[in-house]
Amino acid sequence: MTSINKITLEFLTALKKNNNREWFAEHKTEFLVEQQKIKDFYNAVETQLKEHDDIDKFKLFRIYRDVRFSKDKTPYKPHFAGSFSRATKSLRGGYYLRIRPGESFLAGGFWEPNKEDLLRIRKEFEMDTSEIRAIINNETFVKYFGTLQGNALKTAPRGFDKEHPDMDLIKMKQFIVVRNFTDKEVVSANFIKELDKSYKAMRPYFDYMSDVLTTDLNGESIL
Repeated sequence: MTSINKITLEFLTALKKNNNREWFAEHKTEFLVEQQKIKDFYNAVETQLKEHDDIDKFKLFRIYRDVRFSKDKTPYKPHFAGSFSRATKSLRGGYYLRIRPGESFLAGGFWEPNKEDLLRIRKEFEMDTSEIRAIINNETFVKYFGTLQGNALKTAPRGFDKEHPDMDLIKMKQFIVVRNFTDKEVVSANFIKELDKSYKAMRPYFDYMSDVLTTDLNGESIL
């Protein structure tokens, strides 16, 4: 399964309009068919990834929502989503893909780095941002992702000079790259190739962040 059929998007559109347990129960067989097709597609994406990266595992997220602490009580996610984890402690970052009508995208990076990793990244940026800026300003990076994304503090983190010239990067709490896709792109025969091109374009960024997060400020390995 190396492409996504528009029938899959039509099912997700119908689910969004009929996001209730009664409708889902009536269409459970249809859901299982579409879910298997998506699993096959994600497995094909994983096969491509393994040709140029060391992937530890693939996870397809459940379509059922946890509504216990949410104001939105709709029981299902009207999308399919999955992640690919890189193997070993030396390879940091991960790949993500969501298929949702009108809102499909791939992403990669660091969504919620722990406090130790976040401080290490900020300390690196405080010392020198020439390498990371060269990566995120690179023509290929800009072509696929535009810019580095993520939530940021409103002011300087504690212990950092608020006048630091690289405060725009130091203030960040997340470090994510994203590429959005139209429905037409998702169902095209070239979609899987575009995914792979995008994931390959992340590698300089992943390689840099992996180096930062596996060494101290003197460049000595901490593994």
